Amino acid sequence: MALEADDRLAVMELIALHGHLVDDGELHRLEELFTDDIVYDVTDLGHGSLTGVDAFRDAALAMGARNPVGHHVTNIVLTDLGDGRVAARSKGIGINADGTSGSVTYEDTVVRGDRGWRISHRKVIARRTPLSAS
Repeated sequence: MALEADDRLAVMELIALHGHLVDDGELHRLEELFTDDIVYDVTDLGHGSLTGVDAFRDAALAMGARNPVGHHVTNIVLTDLGDGRVAARSKGIGINADGTSGSVTYEDTVVRGDRGWRISHRKVIARRTPLSAS
C-alpha cells in the first residue's frame, strides 16, 4: 500500500524538525524526533554509532561550539517499506560558525508508533568527493 499524502507530509516535517531542534538547542524535545532507542550512526564522521536519545543529546552537548550553527535538509525521497515503516533519504548541509560548510546524506528509517512518526535509525554519510566521470 502506498504511503498516504498526510503520512508523507508528516515524515517530511519530522525530518525537517531535526535542524530546528538542534540549532535552537532544544535538545529536551528530541523525543519528538527520535524513538527512545534511536541508532544514530555517525561512523563516517569518525564518531561511531550512538544508541538512544540520551547518547545523542550527550554527544551534541559534548561537541559544544564545534556543532554547526545551521543544519539544513533538502531533497527528501521517501519509500514506503510497509508495516508502518518508511525509508527516507535526504541531503544535509551544515553551516559552521566560521562560514565553512559540509554536505551529508541522511539515510533514515522512520517508524509509526504510539507517539506518531519517529526516526528509529539514521546513518549520516559525508559527501567528500564531487561527481567525476569514470
